[in-house]
Amino acid sequence: MARMLRAADVIATARRDDGKLIGIARAISDRAYCTYLSDLAVDVQHQRQGIGGQLVDLVHREAGLETTLILLAAPASVGYYPKIGMEAHQSCWIRRPVDPITNGNEQREQGVDG
Repeated sequence: MARMLRAADVIATARRDDGKLIGIARAISDRAYCTYLSDLAVDVQHQRQGIGGQLVDLVHREAGLETTLILLAAPASVGYYPKIGMEAHQSCWIRRPVDPITNGNEQREQGVDG
């Protein structure tokens, strides 16, 4: 987790008055064209209060509103993002991390990597 945070360009947090962390958003951005929101998490007890939307707004403003904000939603969160003004995009592609043991050979043999 420490490596994930060190490599992020933009991090926004939400905290209670006592300083306890209740939400975090993490992104990487070229600050010109695109910003990839890699993580958005709000403590269950503090959800449905607008915190997630505020964190997304903070990250996007910090990275630059002229950038396109991009994310991959967890299946359980797909319905949330339209509520904060995001629109679905049908042509998203991903490449999974390479397994260091097989060095990706297993994926290529199955035709995943072409």
